[in-house]
Amino acid sequence: MLVCVIDGRGGGLGSRLVAGLQSELGSAPHIVALGTNRAAAAAMKRAGATQVGVGACAMADTLPTVDVIVTSLNLVLPGSMLGEVTPEIVHAILGARAMKVLLPLNRARVEIIGARAYTPRGVDYAIPVPSPFFS
Repeated sequence: MLVCVIDGRGGGLGSRLVAGLQSELGSAPHIVALGTNRAAAAAMKRAGATQVGVGACAMADTLPTVDVIVTSLNLVLPGSMLGEVTPEIVHAILGARAMKVLLPLNRARVEIIGARAYTPRGVDYAIPVPSPFFS
């Protein structure tokens, strides 16, 4: 089973997701971290990701091979994260056959009706979601 965590900017959210997924799922799943920049990728590598890639090309190559994608809603909104999220990145994520687990962050001023407001504990709610795929 291949789990992919995607993040940008400083990689803070992604590194929390990588560490939390390892804690929740153990060492069985292979966790791939993809960053929109090198800083995000390095932070997720330090958190324990087994493989790391950077940029739209790495995402286009890697995402067709993963089973679960865990990231924030911002990563499917072109131009978000101060312009780091390109249309190519959005296309690679949404075009992947993997299950997509999206945290409803509100920094892009997008509201999802029925979704809880994001808090720092929101990461804790997202981590158990991929668990059924590993049983």
